[in-house]
Amino acid sequence: MTTPSVAPVPAVGQLAPDFSLASTSGDTVTLAGLRGRPVLLAFFPLAFTSVCTAELCEMRDDYDRFADAGVIVLPVSVDSVPTLREFKAKHAMKTDLLSDFKREASRAYGTLDEPRFFSNRAYFLIDRNGVVRWSHVETAIGHRRQNSEIFAEIAKLR
Repeated sequence: MTTPSVAPVPAVGQLAPDFSLASTSGDTVTLAGLRGRPVLLAFFPLAFTSVCTAELCEMRDDYDRFADAGVIVLPVSVDSVPTLREFKAKHAMKTDLLSDFKREASRAYGTLDEPRFFSNRAYFLIDRNGVVRWSHVETAIGHRRQNSEIFAEIAKLR
C-alpha cells in the first residue's frame, strides 16, 4: 500500500483545491459550495493543544469582525468530528470546525506532516471566486499568525 503524496502548497493566484469535509454541524462542507464569499481556511494541528486552543479562541473572540468582513472562517484539523464537537463546546466557539480525518485536504493543500500524521498550522485566504489571495504555512508547530495580520490581508480583498 502506497502513501498518497502531499501536493505543493497552492500558490497565490491559483485556484484553491476543492474539498469535502465533515463539519461539527453534521453537514459536509465543500469549498466550491462557498463560492461567492471569501473564506479563511485555517489548518491547525490538533484540538485541545495549547497553541491551537489560544489560536481558535482568538478567532472566536473576533468572530464578529470576520463576519462583518464577510469572511467565512473554516478551522480544519485531522481530529475526528466527535473530538472537534467537544473542543468547540468546551470553548464556546461560534464557527463550525471541519474534520480532515482522512488527511485528504491537508495533502491537497501541502500542509500534512506525514511523519506526525497531522497538518502543519497554515492559513489560506480564498476570494469569492475560489482563488488563493494569501497563504502562510508556519515553519514551527508552536508559531501562529495573529488575527491582526489576517485582518490586514482580508482588507486587501476589497
